[in-house]
Amino acid sequence: MTARSLMFQGTGSDVGKSLVVAGLARAFALRGLNVLPFKPQNMSNNAAVTVDGGEIGRAQALQARAAGAALSVHMNPVLLKPQSDVGAQLVVQGRVEGSTRAAEYQSIKPMLMPRVLESFEILRSQADLILVEGAGSASEINLRHNDIANMGFARAADVPVILIGDIDRGGVIASLAGTKLVISPEDAAMIQGFIVNRFRGDPALFAEGMRSIASLTGWEPIGLLPFFRDASRLPAEDALGVHQATERKPDARVRIAVPILPHISNFDDLDPLEAEPDVELVRVRPDQSIPADCDLVLLVGSKSTIADLRNLKETGLHHDIVAHVRRGGRVLGLCGGYQMLGGTISDPDGIEGEPGSIEGLGLLDVHTVLSGDKRLEAVSGRSFDGLPLHGYEMHIGRTLGADCVRPFAAVADRADGAISADGKVIGTYIHGLFSNDRQRAAWLARLGGTSSGLNYEAGVDAVLDRLAAHMEQHLDLTGLLRLAR
Repeated sequence: MTARSLMFQGTGSDVGKSLVVAGLARAFALRGLNVLPFKPQNMSNNAAVTVDGGEIGRAQALQARAAGAALSVHMNPVLLKPQSDVGAQLVVQGRVEGSTRAAEYQSIKPMLMPRVLESFEILRSQADLILVEGAGSASEINLRHNDIANMGFARAADVPVILIGDIDRGGVIASLAGTKLVISPEDAAMIQGFIVNRFRGDPALFAEGMRSIASLTGWEPIGLLPFFRDASRLPAEDALGVHQATERKPDARVRIAVPILPHISNFDDLDPLEAEPDVELVRVRPDQSIPADCDLVLLVGSKSTIADLRNLKETGLHHDIVAHVRRGGRVLGLCGGYQMLGGTISDPDGIEGEPGSIEGLGLLDVHTVLSGDKRLEAVSGRSFDGLPLHGYEMHIGRTLGADCVRPFAAVADRADGAISADGKVIGTYIHGLFSNDRQRAAWLARLGGTSSGLNYEAGVDAVLDRLAAHMEQHLDLTGLLRLAR
C-alpha cells in the first residue's frame, strides 16, 4: 500500500492549518479511509508521548486522534522545543538529539531531510491518505534555502499543496495572491488549490473574492470555511492559547491561579479545568499578583525549569505563592512545577544551560537533579486517595526527599510525587491528570467546588465529529481527494 498525500500550508502562522488537518482527518476517516497525519517540522513545547516511546507535537497527536490512529514518532520527525529566545531542544524521530541555536539550525536542516523523508515513507506504507501540515508561512523566502517544513519538503516528496489563508486577520486576497508572487514558479506550481479560513458573515459577500483569488493565482477554490466556534474546546497547539484573556466566571466557586512563565509547556493540562463551569482559571502574568482569594496555585510544566524558577523569583511571584501557603492555601506542581516546589534543582551536566543549581520554593522537602535519560511513557495507577488515574510522563531529572514517603500516586511498580506533611502542597510528574474525570472531580471537591459531570475525553471526540461535519459542509472533500497523489 502506498498512500496518496496532500499538504496544507499557510500564508502565515496561526491561520488554522492544524485545525483544518484535524477536521479533515476525522472527515476522511469517517468516509472509511485509513488516514495518518504528518508534519515534517514542528516548533512547540506542547508534546505527546507516542506508543513507540518517543514524543511528537501535540497538534499531530490531536490529528492522529481525529484519524483514529495510534501515535507514532514518524508523524512529526523533527520537533523543536524552545528553551530560550534563540535556542531550542532538537527532537528527531521522537528522541532528543541535543540543542541548537536558530542560526546553526539552518545549516543542520539538510542533514535532517533524509530522516524526514524516511518517516514519510514509513507512514505512506501504512495508510490510504497522508495529510501533511506545513509550518509557519509558505512565503518565507528568506528561509526557503534548505527548507524541510514547507515547499522544500513538498517538492522533495512530490506532495501537492493546498494553501490556507485567514480572512479574520484581514488582507486574505493579497496574502494568497501575494504568496504566488513572491515564491518561485517551481514552488507555486506545487499549489493546487486554496482555502479561505475563519470567515464570519454571509458567504455570498465573499463570492467575488473567491473568484478573484482563483483568477489571480490559477489555483482551484476548495472552499470558504466559516469560523468554527468550538475550536477553543480542543487542545491548543502552542502558547498563543495560554496567553489569551482569562474567561470570567462570576458564579464559579473555585479559583485556580496559574503563573504563566516564559517556557511553559504541556499547558493542555489546563484544558479540562477550564471546561468546568465551577472553575475560574486565572492566568497570572509576570507583572501581576496571585489573587489572595484563590483556592489553588497550579504550577504546570516547563521546558526550562531553572530559567522559569528564576523568573518566578525575579517577578516576586514566589512571595505570593509562599504567602498563599501560609494562609492555608493549596499548591499543586506538575512536572517542572513539581521540581520548583522543592529545596533545590541541580543541573550538573548543563542540560538546561550552564551547569549549576538553584534554590527552589522550599514548599516540599525534596531535591531534584537534572540528569539521566528523558522519561517518556504512558502511566496508569492510583493516586494517594485510591482513585484510578492515567496520564503520561515527559521529563528529565529525578526527585527525592523526605516528603516522597507520602507519594502522590503509585504507578506500575514505583511511587510518584510527594505530598507535604499537612497535605496542602503536592507535586507529581504525571501529565494529563485532569483529563481523568474522577481525578478532576476529587480535586474540585477538595477545593470546595463541584464537578459538572463532564466526560472530558468524550467531549473532545464530539467536537472532532462536529469539526468533520463542518469540513464536509463547507469544503470540497471529493475535490481534495482528486488533487491528492
